[in-house]
Amino acid sequence: MMNELNGKIDVSPGVIEKKGFSPETLKKTNRSKYKTDKLTWVAITVIAFWIFIAFFGPLIAPYDEAEILSEDCFLPISAEMVLGSDYIGRDVFSRVLYGARMTMGLAFLTTILAFITGIAFGFTAAVTGGWVDNILSRVNDAIMSFPSIMLALIVISSLGSSIPVLIVTIAMLDATRVFRLSRALGMDFSVMDYVDVARARGEGLWWIIFREIFPNTTVLLSAEFGLRFTFNILFISALSFLGLGVQPPLADWGVMVKENMAGLLYGSTSALAPATAIASLTISINLIVDAFLARVNKDISEEMI
Repeated sequence: MMNELNGKIDVSPGVIEKKGFSPETLKKTNRSKYKTDKLTWVAITVIAFWIFIAFFGPLIAPYDEAEILSEDCFLPISAEMVLGSDYIGRDVFSRVLYGARMTMGLAFLTTILAFITGIAFGFTAAVTGGWVDNILSRVNDAIMSFPSIMLALIVISSLGSSIPVLIVTIAMLDATRVFRLSRALGMDFSVMDYVDVARARGEGLWWIIFREIFPNTTVLLSAEFGLRFTFNILFISALSFLGLGVQPPLADWGVMVKENMAGLLYGSTSALAPATAIASLTISINLIVDAFLARVNKDISEEMI
């Protein structure tokens, strides 16, 4: 049965009868694998499309994001406005293109800042231990004990809604989740023999973190980055929907959903377009993360065999 150890199924009649496989079962297995691969490629295509729109959308948009084209609101789809108009007569298609850069850009910046902060403090707490670990962990637990949306609303309401305040607030709240994961990973790897050898050589804290621990945690941290990026897209959209995120006339997908909800009563698609953009992007990222982790787990299993 060496073929099975190599990740293949021996389809000879005797093996099929012994293992309980049937030709139909084998065909379904192959089709299922093909569907998974195809779905992953669809997700990659969707993400690539939105990345392209984030960079070049404002250049190919037919109108400016704040340009009012008509005094009538919620105009239907036409040759002039391919997705109709919003509640004050602006082109929905152009605002979706502009909103991709704003929504994805803010989410990416907040995720990067959250990971830099969370990884730095998390690994420091894990490697140092003692009172440093206790203080950082207790502060992190205190912040996480409050709902993120409530803290964000309090901070933004107090400091005012602006792009810098929005980025820093969401990043600091998201860094608490990254801290918890980084600390757990750091504690697992900080007891390894090669870390003890590095300490015996007299290596410093940051050398141990970035040369011994961090390279061994990149797989899990990369998967977490995708999930946190998805969460931040939804979080920014939620704050914009509540009126404390991106402020008009700047285009943001969450703002567009809020502004055009009334159009659903008149059969307008002005609110569905940004909602579809949010859904397609977040679902695609989750599919890519799942496929990435499945591939890593498969590689690890094959190495163990």
